[in-house]
Amino acid sequence: MASPLAVGGNQVVVIGAGIGGLTAAALLARRGYPVKVFDQALVPGGCASTFKRRGFTFDVGATQVAGLEPGGIHHQIFETLGMPLPEASPCDPACAVFLPGETEPINVWRDPIAWQQERQRQFPGSDPFWQLVKTLFQAGWRFQGRSPVLPPRNLWDLGRLLQALRPDTLVTLPYTFATVGQVLRQLGLASDLRLKTFLDLQLKLYSQVEAEETAMLYAATALSVSQAPQGLFHLQGSMQGLSDRLEKALVRDGGLLQMRHRVQRIHTQAGRVVGVTVENSKTGRTWVEPANHVIANVTVQNLVELLGDQMPQGYRRRVAELPPSSGAFVIYLGVEAAAIPPDCPPHLQFFYHYDGPIGDNNSLFVSVSRPGDGRAPAGQATIIASTFTDVAPWWHTTDYPALKQTYLEGAIQRLSSYFDLSPGHLIHVEAATPRTFARYTARQQGIVGGLGMRVSSYGPFGFANRTPIAGLWLVGDSTHPGEGTAGVSYSAQTVVEQIAAA
Repeated sequence: MASPLAVGGNQVVVIGAGIGGLTAAALLARRGYPVKVFDQALVPGGCASTFKRRGFTFDVGATQVAGLEPGGIHHQIFETLGMPLPEASPCDPACAVFLPGETEPINVWRDPIAWQQERQRQFPGSDPFWQLVKTLFQAGWRFQGRSPVLPPRNLWDLGRLLQALRPDTLVTLPYTFATVGQVLRQLGLASDLRLKTFLDLQLKLYSQVEAEETAMLYAATALSVSQAPQGLFHLQGSMQGLSDRLEKALVRDGGLLQMRHRVQRIHTQAGRVVGVTVENSKTGRTWVEPANHVIANVTVQNLVELLGDQMPQGYRRRVAELPPSSGAFVIYLGVEAAAIPPDCPPHLQFFYHYDGPIGDNNSLFVSVSRPGDGRAPAGQATIIASTFTDVAPWWHTTDYPALKQTYLEGAIQRLSSYFDLSPGHLIHVEAATPRTFARYTARQQGIVGGLGMRVSSYGPFGFANRTPIAGLWLVGDSTHPGEGTAGVSYSAQTVVEQIAAA
């Protein structure tokens, strides 16, 4: 193995061309670092990539974007890269949530006043909770905007954290260890079934866990980021618009992106990263790529695999003790436009039975294309519906095709209560399971969405960008501030600043 000094002092290898990895690579290339990105997939973007079928363009996983507003994380990054923002329109409502037996949705409006009025109408008496959410969000948003490093792992990180603190940050301290469920009980709202169910649905979508387990400080952001002046956005064309621009900036500034190249192993010497073993999936050739810094845009579970016995036992033990992460079953439909109800919101969430789980087709998160948004031919549309599922049954089943077909038929049956999915309206039907996500994203067992924003895994108690191996960095949804394209981009920006400071 070559000494890191033989590389020239600054060579960076990025494992994974998801949004976090591409963002880190493009920002470092912009600063003049020699950067190489390797990904085993066919196209970049990871869980925010797309695929095409019969004239339809389907977003693989992520279907909406935060952080495109002035001052937002994507706005900052594209401005730094000198790249135009992808064309997008705000989602308003950000989501229409249908509770069991109800035909009128809870509309999560972008306008703060409209959303306040909707909350008061839908959840009478809940104002104290929403006022607390607003207070914590505003303090936390200002704090995050000052680029803290969480959790800090050396004096430089600690200095950045302390610089981000202000007197108004103190309002968040009493809630550092609180969950949403605890706060609801403190406010006397835990018995409000509709409110609790709405929060469970929304928080499961953004934090992977329900209100009882979600850290209150994370929930404040997840429940507020869809309102102006922030917002959630629908991209013109597809989610691939983000990775396309990042790739263009990377290549323009001298970086190299190699798809269908799988990193098999991370190598270290004396506690410092020195390179990676790469396999060309087309030819089977392998080689060791030296590096002074390796940025892993992977899950912590995958990171342990890549390091093998080089991973410190304490880190390995912590990862092994994590609660199980969720997978997703996703159905992709290409339909005639007549299948879509008039004035259908672009994003919907359905919950069918109060006594059932949030997942396994008892709840569905649905994204619908808009006319002229580039995802479907004229007179047609796409419908993407996802449901949470445990990953284990998908790997242990003795009849995988039958299980997949059962989920597919169940999802179509559920969706048919809102959409007209008669055979004449269905043009293309396709489904993805945890096995599918494992194949195309290489995420262990096909888990999606990060670790779950429990108190034990969020913010100061989560996994740091700076790993125990010098020169090895973690970006993506396993580290602060969590899942979503905005979250992973924050983690990438933080890593770039840490590398530059080093």
